[in-house]
Amino acid sequence: MGKPSKGSEVTTKSDKKFDKKLQFYTKVKDTVTSLSVQKEIGKKKKIRSRQKKLKAYDLTNLSEFLPEFAALQKSALPAPELKMNCKRRQKLVLTEGERLNKVLDHPAFQADPIGSIFQHLQSQQPPEEEKPKKKTNTNGSKKRNKKKGKAESMDF
Repeated sequence: MGKPSKGSEVTTKSDKKFDKKLQFYTKVKDTVTSLSVQKEIGKKKKIRSRQKKLKAYDLTNLSEFLPEFAALQKSALPAPELKMNCKRRQKLVLTEGERLNKVLDHPAFQADPIGSIFQHLQSQQPPEEEKPKKKTNTNGSKKRNKKKGKAESMDF
């Protein structure tokens, strides 16, 4: 019945496709591994231009001559963390939520919300420095700048 087969090597079309896929994947895997090995062998650590510039401007030797430098570093507050991840964000939300609840429960805020906010902002602002007064003439009037002439101002 049907055509006689060519011995024991009977393979269907799907088996041939599967074998071709396996061969392709093994070739891809071999090339990827060989390329990664070549890349690791030929890889040299390159110093970035920014790092080169930083080395050129290295001022650590000058710290010996500056006695206040160490004192300033100790007194300065630590720099805040700049990166915000999920855990820090959740912690910040909790602390700010607690702070908001304290503000809302405060009797001064309940009595006059806008006034208490204004008072808080006034207390948080640094004191203003007095500006030097403008010079006045002997009789108390302000000085005027008089134009001397058109010829002098039009020189090229």
